[in-house]
Amino acid sequence: MLSFSEVKYRYHSELFEFDLKVNKGDVVAILGPSGAGKSTLLSLLAGFISPELGDITINNLSLLSKAPHQRPLSMLFQEHNLFAHLSVFDNIGLGIKPNLRLNETEKRSVTQAAQQVGVDELLHRLPEQLSGGQKQRVALARCLVQKKPVLLLDEPFSALDPMLREEMIALINQLIKSQNLTVLMVTHSLQDAKALASHYAFVCEHKILSTGKVSELATQDNPPQLERYLQAVK
Repeated sequence: MLSFSEVKYRYHSELFEFDLKVNKGDVVAILGPSGAGKSTLLSLLAGFISPELGDITINNLSLLSKAPHQRPLSMLFQEHNLFAHLSVFDNIGLGIKPNLRLNETEKRSVTQAAQQVGVDELLHRLPEQLSGGQKQRVALARCLVQKKPVLLLDEPFSALDPMLREEMIALINQLIKSQNLTVLMVTHSLQDAKALASHYAFVCEHKILSTGKVSELATQDNPPQLERYLQAVK
């Protein structure tokens, strides 16, 4: 289980407070208006920022003393974050070793991850030679090659056209099931949430105001802030 326990983080005069529990294998859509604290939640989990109070744990083990690269999670951003001067193979290999001194087993892992996302014929290309969808697939392969149980998605489809968006959602859905990943996904798209997520957490006013199953969003008694949000994003 992944848990935020009375986590408090202050940015200038703004106080963020998070309590959340995510079971292994759950796919949670982090919903909420802009500026509510969705990306702050992911950044705390990833270790990019540190809370003032509280604890963040996975399987009852605190993550707070661990650097980002030591945490059992990988992250796919809206921007693919590929290095322009490195080949597709090396961009994926960075997920294993930043110095890219890979042994034969690790090189095979890179090739296998590339095959899983359908870019194995592009391994010698540079990012500038790829389409937007191909770049996102390479970034996803870099996440997979780390073989970590938790995947964080920060608006990963927002820059893709509708067809590529559907392809990436189908691909990630397949990988979630085959690798039994636990996923937290920040999204503004209710459609993406319904396509990928089993559960949701609604962030508003720097807090998690509501959680539940995505399938029950339209039927349960929601807080007024969530109702207004759902009407706005329809």
